[in-house]
Amino acid sequence: MATYDLEEQEQLAELKAWWKMYGNLVVNVLLAVLVVVAAWLGWNRYQGSQASQAAMVYNVLQNAAQAKDLPRIKAANGELVEKFGGTNYASLGALITAKAMIDADDEKTAKLQLVWVVEHGKDELRDLARLRLAAVLIDEKAYDEALKQLDGTVSPVFAARFADTRGDVFVAQGKKTEAQSAYQAALTKLDDAAKTGEGAAKDSPVQSSSIYRELVQQKLDAQGGSK
Repeated sequence: MATYDLEEQEQLAELKAWWKMYGNLVVNVLLAVLVVVAAWLGWNRYQGSQASQAAMVYNVLQNAAQAKDLPRIKAANGELVEKFGGTNYASLGALITAKAMIDADDEKTAKLQLVWVVEHGKDELRDLARLRLAAVLIDEKAYDEALKQLDGTVSPVFAARFADTRGDVFVAQGKKTEAQSAYQAALTKLDDAAKTGEGAAKDSPVQSSSIYRELVQQKLDAQGGSK
């Protein structure tokens, strides 16, 4: 057996005393860390599996939408919302379903889908749902409700469209001054975006084009605005 000098024996005694005092704590901390790491890895695997399964269901929904197969659209959308509601695929599916329902003159179901995205969607998808829901509400002459959807913060990608749509609501309400201000705000946001390039890659081609700007300008002119 190896022999230890006095200094080594003292160090060993100190180590044993330290371990006796803190050993259980160290082991428990290490176990806790391992549990957290295992949980994190497991969650990532689960999330990856969820996204993969959601993508397959979303593909089914897209094919059904192209075929205008309403029963399959509703079934696939229902599965996305029920099983994968936390993914962007669910919001995208609900938006596609809403459009299909509008095309089929089923605005009630379309509104339910859009409301779901407004309540559960994220970022640009949520803003797109707000914009489309506002358009449906305008058709229903529910102008105050439409304005509520257009209030609050919005992604720069849709800022001009929101202002433009507010202008449409004010025109429908006969509020010329408010409509002028809204259309002018839309033009300003379009010009700012053109200068900075902000949102150009994500925004719709229509909004980014000079054709869309000219359309908003025509709306402003019709309300007595000026270039």
